[in-house]
Amino acid sequence: MRLLDKYIIKEFAKFFFITSITFIVLYLIVDFFEKIRMFLSNHANVIQMASYFLFSIPIIVSLVLPFAVLLATLMTYSTFSKFNEITAMKANGISLYRIAFPALIFAAIVSICLFYFSEMITPAAIQKAEYVIKVDVQKQKSMGFFKQNEIWYRSRNAIYKFEMFDVTKDSIHGVTINYLTPNFTLERRIDAASAEWKNGQWIFYNLMITRFDANNIPVLEWDKQRIIDLPEKPDDFKIIQKDADKMGYFDLRKYVKKIQIEGHDATRYIVDLYGKLAMPFVTLILVFIGISFSLRSERGGGIMQSIGIGIFIGVSYWIVHAFSMSLGRSGLLPALLAAWAANIIFSSAAVLLFLKVRS
Repeated sequence: MRLLDKYIIKEFAKFFFITSITFIVLYLIVDFFEKIRMFLSNHANVIQMASYFLFSIPIIVSLVLPFAVLLATLMTYSTFSKFNEITAMKANGISLYRIAFPALIFAAIVSICLFYFSEMITPAAIQKAEYVIKVDVQKQKSMGFFKQNEIWYRSRNAIYKFEMFDVTKDSIHGVTINYLTPNFTLERRIDAASAEWKNGQWIFYNLMITRFDANNIPVLEWDKQRIIDLPEKPDDFKIIQKDADKMGYFDLRKYVKKIQIEGHDATRYIVDLYGKLAMPFVTLILVFIGISFSLRSERGGGIMQSIGIGIFIGVSYWIVHAFSMSLGRSGLLPALLAAWAANIIFSSAAVLLFLKVRS
C-alpha cells in the first residue's frame, strides 16, 4: 500500500504544481494588462512594476491554492479511471475510499500550510503591493501609520489619531486631532465620537473643542454636529488603514476585541475573522467533491472535462461564499453562519456525492 500511496501522491503533486503555476501565471498576465495603462500614465519604472507583481504572488497563491487542489484531484483520478487503473486497484481488493485517502492527506497538509501562509506572509505582501501602487507609482503621500490598532496621521499643521476608519462608509471613529503651532506647541484639540465624509466635507459628531487662551488656559466647547475643514479626503486615510485582508487571523482577532471594547460596530470584521478560519477548510471540501466526480463511474472523462468541472465548481463556490459574506457584513446573516455558509453547503454536497461512490 505504501507503494500505491506514493504513486497516487506523485501523480497528484504533479498535477497540483502544474495547475498552481498555470493559475499564478494567468493571474499575473491578466493583472498586468489591467494595470499597464496605470503604470505607463504614472511613468512607473521596471523595478516598481516588478516589485508590485512580486508582492502580488503570495496573494495569488492564497486565492488559487484550493482550486489548484480541486483541479489536481479531478485530473488525477479522471486519468486513473481513463486508463483503467481504478479498475486494477479495485481488482486487488482496494476500496475507492482507500484510493482517495492519499489525496485527502495531501489536501489536509495544504489546508494547514494555507492557514499559516495566509497568517504570516499574505497580509504583509498585500500591504507592500498596495504601497508600491499608491505611494511609489501614484505618488500619493503616506503621512501616517497603523500602530497598536490605531491610525496615526501627520497633516500639515496637526496630528490625527483614529480608533477605526470604515472604508465602506468613509467614516472615522474615536477621533482626536491635535493642532500644533510652528513651535510644536498645542494650539487646539478636537475630540469627537465619529466623523463622516458627506457631500465633499467632513461632518464631526459629538465633539469637544479645546482652545487655549493667551494665558494658556483651556477653553472648552461642545457641539453635537459640526463641519470641520480638513485638507485630507477619505482616500488619504485608505493608504494607511489596515483592512481585514491586511491582517492575519490573530491580529484581526485582537483588533475586533479592541473596537468591541470601545463600543464600535465590529460586524464586518467579525465576519472576516470567521472567514479566515473557514477558508482553509475549502481545500478539503473541494477535494471530496473532486474525488466524487472523478470516481462516480469507471470511465474517466478526460482532462478537459475535469478542468471544465473544476472551473464550474470553483466559480460556484466563490459566488456562494461572496454572497453569504456580503449578507453577513450587512447584518442580514449571523457572522458565523455567513462565513461558513458556503462550506456547509458544499461539504453537505461533498458527503452526499462521496457516499454514492461505489466502493
